[in-house]
Amino acid sequence: MVKKLKQRILLSPPHLSGEEYNYVKEAFDSNWVAPAGPHLQRFEDDIASYVGSSGAVALQSGTSAIHLALKTLKVGEGDRVFCSTFTFAASANPIRYLGAEPVFIDSEPDTWNMSPQALARAFSASMTAGELPKAVIVVHLYGQPAKMDEIMAVCDAYHVPVIEDAAESLGSKYLNRHTGTFGKIGIFSFNGNKIITTSGGGMLVSDDPELLDETLYLATQAKQPALHYQHNEIGYNYRLSNVLAGIGRAQVKVLDERVNIRRAIHRTYAEAFADVPGISFMPEYQGSYASRWLTALVMESSDTPTSPERAVRYLAERQIEARPLWKPLHLQPVFADSLYYPHSPNVHVAERLFDKGLCLPSGSSLTIDEQTHVINCLKAYLKEESAREVI
Repeated sequence: MVKKLKQRILLSPPHLSGEEYNYVKEAFDSNWVAPAGPHLQRFEDDIASYVGSSGAVALQSGTSAIHLALKTLKVGEGDRVFCSTFTFAASANPIRYLGAEPVFIDSEPDTWNMSPQALARAFSASMTAGELPKAVIVVHLYGQPAKMDEIMAVCDAYHVPVIEDAAESLGSKYLNRHTGTFGKIGIFSFNGNKIITTSGGGMLVSDDPELLDETLYLATQAKQPALHYQHNEIGYNYRLSNVLAGIGRAQVKVLDERVNIRRAIHRTYAEAFADVPGISFMPEYQGSYASRWLTALVMESSDTPTSPERAVRYLAERQIEARPLWKPLHLQPVFADSLYYPHSPNVHVAERLFDKGLCLPSGSSLTIDEQTHVINCLKAYLKEESAREVI
C-alpha cells in the first residue's frame, strides 16, 4: 500500500537560491523598479557570457522573444515558417501573430526533436512549389538538444535562418556548444517552471549586433531617437523589468548546480525503472549534454497497457503532479489546416510519443523521499494496470 501525501509534489516548481532578495532589495533601495536599470544589462551580460553569445536582450517571455525573432527576420503576412510539431503552442503562436503560416515538422526517435529527414523533405517540396520558408524554428525539447549539425546543414543549403527555441534547454549542450547559439537567433524562457526563473521572462541571444539592436528597438515601442515621441513603425512593450532581472542574476549563479541536480533526478528514475518492461526514457543523443529540464518517459509494451491520462489521474490522487508529453501541434484544432511532414511517410514519431509519454516531477528542489514516493506510486500504478488488463 503506497501512502498518500498531504503536500502535493509539483512537476517543476521555482527553486530560489536565497540570494534573490538581496538583488531585489538593491533595485528597491536605488529606486530602479522601472523596466530599465543596472540589473537588466548585467543579467543580459550574464546569459550571453554563459551560453557564449555576442549579446542578449531580456524580454517579458520566451514567447515575446520568438515573436521579435521572427519580426527581425522580416516574417510577415503570407510567409511560411517551418516549426517543430512536438512542442508547446508558444513555439508556433508568434508565427500566426505576424500573419504567417506554420508548417510542422515531425520528431525523430534519437532525440525526440525535429527530424532532419522530414525537414529535408519539407524543403524539397517547398523548393518545387517556389515558396521557401522565411525561417525555421527548432525546439530543444525537455532539455535535450536537437541534431543541430544535420538541421543546420539542411537550412544552410537553402539559406534559410534558424531560430532555436531553447526555452526548455538552458544549460544544455550539443558537441560542447550551448543550445541557442547554433542558429541566427536563440531564445530562452525564465517562466516559473523552468530551470531558473525570473518569475516570468525570456531572453533573445544572437551574434548579430544589428539584429540585437533592432530587437531592443522593437521591444521598447519602436521609439525613434527624437526629443518628442516619434514612431515610424509598430513596436511592443516587451522589455523585462529591472526587478525581475535582479532575480535572474541570482538564479544564474546556481544554474549549473540546478542542471546537475535535474540530471541526477533523471538518473534515479532511469535506474528505478531499468527492469520494468516497456518503460524507456528520453534518450541523450551522442555528443549531447541534456539539462533534463523534465524527465520524460514512454510506456509502450504489452506488459504496460496503459495511457498517460490514466497515469496522470492516478498520480494526482496521490498528490503527484505529472503530465502527458506535448500534444503535437499539427493535431491541435487551432492548427488543423497547417501542413505537416512526418518523420517518414508511414512513421509519425511525435504522435507515438504523445500517445505513450509521461513527464514526472523533476524540480531541483525535489527531495529523495518525494522522488521515492513518485517511483513507488508509478510502479504501483503499472502493476495495477497489468492486473486490470489480465482480468
